Amino acid sequence: MKLIVIGAVAGGTSAAAKARRNDDNAEIVIYEKDKDISYSSCGLPYYIGGEVEDIDSLTPRDPAFFKKKYNIDVFHGHEVVKLDPNQKVVTVKKLSTGETFDDSYDKLVIATGATPFVPGVEGGEQEHVFVLRNVEHARKIRRFIDEKKPKRAVIAGTGFIGFEMLENVMAKDIEVTIVEKMSKITPNLDEDMASYLEDILKKKKITILKDTTITEIKSDKVVLADEQELSCDMIIMATGIKPNVKIAEDAGIDLGETGAIKVNKRMQTNLDEVYACGDCIETFSVITGKPVYRPLGSTANKTGRIAGDVLSGGKLQYRGNLGTSIYKIFDLTVASTGLSEKEAEELGYNTVTSHNIKPDKPAYFNGTEMCIKTIADRETERILGVQIVGREGVDKRIDVFVTLITYGAKVEELFHLDLAYAPPFSTTKDPIHYSGMILDNALNNGRSIRTTEDVQADIDQSKPIQIIDTRVSKQYETAHVDCAVNVPHAEIRNKLSELDKDIPTVTYCNSGTTGNAVQNILINHGFKDVSNLSGGHKFYRGTKKEDTK
Repeated sequence: MKLIVIGAVAGGTSAAAKARRNDDNAEIVIYEKDKDISYSSCGLPYYIGGEVEDIDSLTPRDPAFFKKKYNIDVFHGHEVVKLDPNQKVVTVKKLSTGETFDDSYDKLVIATGATPFVPGVEGGEQEHVFVLRNVEHARKIRRFIDEKKPKRAVIAGTGFIGFEMLENVMAKDIEVTIVEKMSKITPNLDEDMASYLEDILKKKKITILKDTTITEIKSDKVVLADEQELSCDMIIMATGIKPNVKIAEDAGIDLGETGAIKVNKRMQTNLDEVYACGDCIETFSVITGKPVYRPLGSTANKTGRIAGDVLSGGKLQYRGNLGTSIYKIFDLTVASTGLSEKEAEELGYNTVTSHNIKPDKPAYFNGTEMCIKTIADRETERILGVQIVGREGVDKRIDVFVTLITYGAKVEELFHLDLAYAPPFSTTKDPIHYSGMILDNALNNGRSIRTTEDVQADIDQSKPIQIIDTRVSKQYETAHVDCAVNVPHAEIRNKLSELDKDIPTVTYCNSGTTGNAVQNILINHGFKDVSNLSGGHKFYRGTKKEDTK
């Protein structure tokens, strides 16, 4: 059996290596158009910022490694320009000379990855305009910074690359403005969590411009769609990626709903003995079973392994993904998994959400707060998605939620998890436990929760509503929810007669616990409609444009 693999980054090399493990007699050839192979693209921003000193540490495997360890022939600087599935032949162009040749295969893996999506911008071809997708891009950016010593930069896009580059460019003492075309930052968060994150970033003096795009790039500035001009010495376009599908499409391979290559659970395309994996393919959601495009390094490695296993006689099948993501920005960690609230509602779910702000460990062990948004289905009580913004311990919690969602857990199960506890690592009731308690109380124990957006809508529409700030008066006087009255927890039982039992009531404290305690008191004293403000005043304040006294 002769196997040809097109592409030698995560998916392609994983497929080739797994095929070799299953079949030591196969002839395996990989063609890669770029100079570098099998590199860690996720580490590239940290090379630019200097946290990773040697770029060779991100490219530990070269063609000699694959030949020696796996007996796989890797030809870099060779671009496959055509695929003839009828003859089972690929046409390859050697980029250093321009010559082309044909090579035949018995089985083929397409792992052509993805390309940065850069909207057509006048002046975008200049030497101070960059994208970041491969090792050579990182070298160019690092070289430009070291040699030209830029003072100001503009980054377009607030996805993973945009925010990781923000941190690492600023690490080089460069003033950065980040531009986002949407009305909210970061695509993996709902609007409320994105606003919460943005509030934290603005306190760090990060300049973020939303609802605008770069329309023209000049030698010393950019012009935005709103006609604003920003002086800058370098521009990084982090505006997303699109799958490389031209070779596949030209050969008659079906594309999916998302525009990426359509494969089944065994990574097989519609063509006989042609497989695809990595960032060029469409996958599917564990929750809904619907097609999704989730180009992540973890998914590329996984789908590559499956392709290599199946084509060499194995039985692996892909089981879907949750689109789990995590990235670091300064001292913050941002993570998400599963469906966003917006996605869930668009799919027809009747959602309930909680915003839980708790420390990752006790204050005496320097615990720091994280905000966990959990989305669940009211009908089945299944957890649908989670978003977390915090400083420490976010990775641990998101991975627990990933496992729970994968296996269809309900909200009541969160409280019963026997999670590891010791003061250096967690609180006695972990933030995960609290998320489960909040949602279970809302769904099954009459302790409803309301979001900031929902409460604010009632306030703006002058609907009958009674909002009780349960904090001490000093906190209330500093800042509070619109229209709220201050009745501290310690005084609530003595003030019951001053409150109206018959109109909707919302209680809140800083993050939710005391608000819930007062909610319980009011319910026990016959108040008919009492909700706790999800996330308390901290989340309200973090998602509101201006504080109201």
